[in-house]
Amino acid sequence: MASNEHLAGKVVAVTGAAAGVGRAIALRFAREGAKLGLISRDKVALESLAEELRAAGAQDVAIAPIDVSDANEVFAAADRFAGELGPINIWVNDAMVTVFSLVGDITPEEFRRVTEVTYLGVVYGSMAALKQMRTQPSGQIINIGSALAYRGIPLQSAYCGAKHAIRGFTASLRAELEHEHSPIVVSILELPAMNTPQFDWARTHRAHQPKPMGTIYQPEAAAEAVLLAARTGASEYWVGTSTLLTIVGNMIAPKFMDWFLARSAVAGQETNQFVKPCRRDNLMQPVADLHRLHGSFSAEAKPDVSVYPGATTRAAIVAGGAVLFFGLGLVMAQRRQGRPRLSNRGGSPSR
Repeated sequence: MASNEHLAGKVVAVTGAAAGVGRAIALRFAREGAKLGLISRDKVALESLAEELRAAGAQDVAIAPIDVSDANEVFAAADRFAGELGPINIWVNDAMVTVFSLVGDITPEEFRRVTEVTYLGVVYGSMAALKQMRTQPSGQIINIGSALAYRGIPLQSAYCGAKHAIRGFTASLRAELEHEHSPIVVSILELPAMNTPQFDWARTHRAHQPKPMGTIYQPEAAAEAVLLAARTGASEYWVGTSTLLTIVGNMIAPKFMDWFLARSAVAGQETNQFVKPCRRDNLMQPVADLHRLHGSFSAEAKPDVSVYPGATTRAAIVAGGAVLFFGLGLVMAQRRQGRPRLSNRGGSPSR
């Protein structure tokens, strides 16, 4: 259990902080009076955000305009934050990039880039946090996952693969720390579709503009879930009923999910608008003027979200399934007992 009930004065590092969910997380911790270490590629965007955070209540802010795919830069940023702000209490791994593309159309270089930022960025961030936290009485690493960590969908193979990898890495790291009886806590939040600039600046090889699939939520809702994880230290949260249904559906009926997504997920991730020839993307370089909190789907996005503890929710599903099958077994047994049985002597049915 984390001991972060009172977050004022805590040092919180956030990767991918300049836009979307990362920006919402930084703002939420600022309102708690935390000290913020911000990581993103765009220095100007980070400087502007730092001023906004100070106005929102942050005690102090440090920035590191780096690329999380460079491990040495991530380690150096962690050292800088610790030197300027004090020992790092919470490290949030949120940075990501993606490419909307069929596997047959994405290039190996693009696939590698998504993996290096979205997955290895989490690995490097966690390593940097561990280096700092091992000498401290406590610490917490919070990894931003996705419902797509449990269920891959068309057009986002690189991103889905990275999110699956983050879930496996997080479980391994948590088991190691528990083996060591370490006070460091590791949490992961599986998010639903979010209204962030991701869909405005992600690279795409499709003819139509990308969009979030399913129920869409504002990034502030995800930030509230991160704050909950920081206060409780829970291992995993499933954020949003759509995430719950995706995970449970894949547990119970994976073949149905294959069928359903094959028929709905391609069109479900595309608008009716064609991609403009001048469209810029942030795969290799940041798009400066799109570093904002919300994306283009605010009219559809919900401000609040239900949050489900992964461990207890999973246990409840397993228990419910066991009760259901036990009940079905009793019914079938009673029916068998009520059926007439043939006599061993070949006579009329006995009862």
